[in-house]
Amino acid sequence: MLRPPAGLTALAGLVALSAGCGTGNAAIGTAADATQVSSPSVVAVTSSATSSATSVATTPASTTGSSVPAPTLPPPRITWHSCGDHLQCGSLAVPLDYSDRAKGTFPLDVERRPAGKAKERIGSLLVNPGGPGVPGTKLVAQAGSYLSSDLLDHFDVVGWDPRGTGGASAIDCTDDLDLFLVAGDPTPATAADADRLRQIASDFAAGCEARRGTYLPYVSTEASARDMDRIRQALDEPKISYFGFSYGSELGATWATMFPGTVRATVLDGALDANLGWEQKTGQQLAGLELGLTHALDSCASRHGCPFYNDGAPMVAFTALSAALDAEPLVVDPARPPVNQSVLFYAVASSLRDSSLWDELYRALADAQHGDGRRLLDLYDTYAERSSRGTFSNTLESFVAISCLDDNGPTDPAGFPALDARLRQVAPHMDIGAGYNYVCGGWPVRSTPRPKATGAGAGPILVLGTTGDPITPLVSSRALASDLEEGILLTVKGERHTGYRVNDCSRKAVDHYLVDLAVPKPGTFCD
Repeated sequence: MLRPPAGLTALAGLVALSAGCGTGNAAIGTAADATQVSSPSVVAVTSSATSSATSVATTPASTTGSSVPAPTLPPPRITWHSCGDHLQCGSLAVPLDYSDRAKGTFPLDVERRPAGKAKERIGSLLVNPGGPGVPGTKLVAQAGSYLSSDLLDHFDVVGWDPRGTGGASAIDCTDDLDLFLVAGDPTPATAADADRLRQIASDFAAGCEARRGTYLPYVSTEASARDMDRIRQALDEPKISYFGFSYGSELGATWATMFPGTVRATVLDGALDANLGWEQKTGQQLAGLELGLTHALDSCASRHGCPFYNDGAPMVAFTALSAALDAEPLVVDPARPPVNQSVLFYAVASSLRDSSLWDELYRALADAQHGDGRRLLDLYDTYAERSSRGTFSNTLESFVAISCLDDNGPTDPAGFPALDARLRQVAPHMDIGAGYNYVCGGWPVRSTPRPKATGAGAGPILVLGTTGDPITPLVSSRALASDLEEGILLTVKGERHTGYRVNDCSRKAVDHYLVDLAVPKPGTFCD
């Protein structure tokens, strides 16, 4: 998911466009390639693990960032029940704080789609769609749209809602994301503009503390990696396989590093370089967005019929439009925010995740050029996961809480203007205040260092990088593959986020690896 610009937080940790912000492969809800498979009868694992979290006070520092081995815990248990469409649902109680069990437990919703061919079942395949903040049970429910029939036949597909996402434990900070995403000027020209951004960030963090302060110190990626091992234990599998999209690659690399002896096979698609510092990671991802916009507008420039053609110079027109919206936003509805630079940013980012969405972006840009911002506002609503009833999902709030706990980034506001200027050199069109890190820089819980992702001892780990991925650019996937002890990079040609279902070559390579443990040859390129 894209981290929002300045008013809410910076663009560091730019990951899977979840839900408007999309997830791993295509937007959830896509019916294409859906495969119906039969499932065996539900098998209950003894004793229910359902529990509600015990209330604790928010602490000034996270206790989940330590790489010290967790204390011995009683065996985890899940009781499965049928929840329709051949699916099984359950709940698993995990420690709120793995270093202090007295603080209570955290309930994880877990969902399983049993293997279509029980006699050919290999084991379980843990899956994560990205975010961070996207509930993993969504991917299981729509596994037929994401995974091939070969994987569905051979694996129980198991997903969970990572801590801070999904149901009752989801981070909740506000009822109206408009107030925080697009209310301020993301490119502050005055001290007053910067103060407004700082206040927006402060109000957002205060809302998170007031509504979910109990959970904020305990939703880190490292804690989720420990949860993955508890799920593996509950499934009674000595070794287990994993398939993670976008941010799911960062989670998977962390898990494989912490629990290498439990890894059967791991696929990281649309990978982030988890070992980069804040500014490097932000710059790398902004460069991906800039490249994505360039590719999209170059495609428009090659077609006279493109709605945003502008005499073959759409990038020049885009620059002018962005400046115009900054100076005088377009009012679409008095009850909604005007279409300003922030709305434009989200609209563009939402549309870059797949080249099939470019035509709608061209129409939205052309309309805005002529004074009509409705299409841009609709694309922004897709990103923010705003429903027709005017309500928002919690995905973005969970995303911010997890991202900020993982890495607060720079904390001194005095350095933000210079930082943003450096990032603007990387992405002159798509850096909308990324350096103004007011939310994570002032987050109420301090981040602690995570173990370097090495995957040492986990065996071969397959990393997919797509040539035109604007969200997790190829350079980041290449870097993570290099960081891992036995990382194998599979390069996929395509203009979209993640590469598994781009073509038969990438799909077959992943399937062959997960099913047969056959590792692609180094340097494999899927055209």
